[in-house]
Amino acid sequence: MSNFSRTQRISKDVVWTDGGVVAAHHRTAAEVGAKVLAEGGDAMDAAIATSFAIGVVEPWMSGPMGGGMMTLWRAKEERAETIEFGMRAPLGLDIADYPLVATGGVSDLFTWARVRDDRNIFGPLSIAVPGLVAGMELAHQRYATRSWADLLEPAVALARKGMLVDWYASLMIAAVTRQLAKDKDAAKIFLVDGQWPNIAGWTDVKESRLDQSSMASALQRLAEAGPRDFYEGRLAEALVSDMAEKCCPLSAADLATYRARVSQTRTVTYRGDAVIHAPSGLSAGADLVATLKQMERELTPGSSPDAGSYVAMANALRDAYQHRLNNAGDEGNHAEAPACTTSFSIVDKHGNMVNVTQTLLSKFGSRVVSPSTGMLMNNGIMWFDPEQGKPNSLAPGKACLMNVCPTIGQYRGRMFAIGAAGGRKILPAVTNLISYMVDYGMTLEEAFHFPRIDVSGVSQVIVDEDLRADICAAVEAVVPTQTAKRTVHPYAFGVPVGVMRENGRNCGVTEIMAPWGDTCLEENSRS
Repeated sequence: MSNFSRTQRISKDVVWTDGGVVAAHHRTAAEVGAKVLAEGGDAMDAAIATSFAIGVVEPWMSGPMGGGMMTLWRAKEERAETIEFGMRAPLGLDIADYPLVATGGVSDLFTWARVRDDRNIFGPLSIAVPGLVAGMELAHQRYATRSWADLLEPAVALARKGMLVDWYASLMIAAVTRQLAKDKDAAKIFLVDGQWPNIAGWTDVKESRLDQSSMASALQRLAEAGPRDFYEGRLAEALVSDMAEKCCPLSAADLATYRARVSQTRTVTYRGDAVIHAPSGLSAGADLVATLKQMERELTPGSSPDAGSYVAMANALRDAYQHRLNNAGDEGNHAEAPACTTSFSIVDKHGNMVNVTQTLLSKFGSRVVSPSTGMLMNNGIMWFDPEQGKPNSLAPGKACLMNVCPTIGQYRGRMFAIGAAGGRKILPAVTNLISYMVDYGMTLEEAFHFPRIDVSGVSQVIVDEDLRADICAAVEAVVPTQTAKRTVHPYAFGVPVGVMRENGRNCGVTEIMAPWGDTCLEENSRS
């Protein structure tokens, strides 16, 4: 049974423009990127500015203390590539600090064997080496046309103002209040009196904002001193000191030796005339490629998806996940595989595109704040299997196997850049959207509004209750199935964003249930 209305319908407008478009999980961050485009910036300029801005206004999803990946398209050269900036385990990590207990799996994004006190999931021992700043540094070196300081200035200004606490922010904070209260620095920023959720009044229209002054100062330093300061300068020293006080093994060597990297995309053809540029490295890119290849054999395109379509998609996703669970991980050469995240897609008026998917991993990451920077730390250690002897087993210095899947696609005169948030729900969301647009000819708007299925593992499929009963029955005959409503919280399905270009014009859209997600146009940002 459900409490929710069965007659309510939610949609988002999709507007086409000759100018650039930014689609992001937070409207304010999208506005920052659109303004950069309006001032003559490249899609990558807008991406860097949006990245740091969204870390301020949506701080529990991503930020400089996280990591991620981007897949981009350079229109003039007709070339796609991936920039990888995933997190790594600290060199000083001690496997003995993560003893297993015999009380079953954990309840967050993964079902690893349980570690004592969940210390691989929350707290100082869950923190991995952050990569986001290095990723934006590399992107800036390769493609930016504006200065680093200029691109960080909007984020600095937003942090000085402080994030607005509305009903959605209150919901996010309330959901993890107990764990935030365990870290005095997190409690100081997000909680009232160090223990109560910062909740906007039911009928109160007065503004409440977080104190992000420490974050503003850190971002100002980063803007002025440059990105290497985060890894080798004053910011690095402060971060290492903060972590030492909290008994986290993150070291100066971890930061100084970290580098983002450029790599070729996993590019495949689909249905003969669609070209999909999936991300490289330790992402869900290999799983997307495997899923599409199996769907090409087993799914028959038509005028609209039917029961057979979803059975074929469910089987392909399950098989890909089974392979991922058995084989994927960092074994030193990146040969294999290579929820709470944020994603944004950008296209400029010249046709350059990028999807950036960046994360702290869980909502509020480790629930630990670096007091010198005012920023939440990631919990990237959770990505590793704590049991030894597996490809993705926890080890010092090892790269995290991420679920991100920033993707560029080309199909019959259309180009799109899509990605999603939602941990293991990312791959199914991206797969659904590609299938809708290629197998059934849907527009970006139609694809984002159409109900989806989620296959986040091998034991169950979640089907949107708005899909027909015969679809649910057909999938249920193959694998245990649960129906769910597409809602604001919790998200039963991934949370995608995307932009599209066709005949020199652009549009964008975000997940229709995401209350902060929005698309902003360059033309509306010109002063």
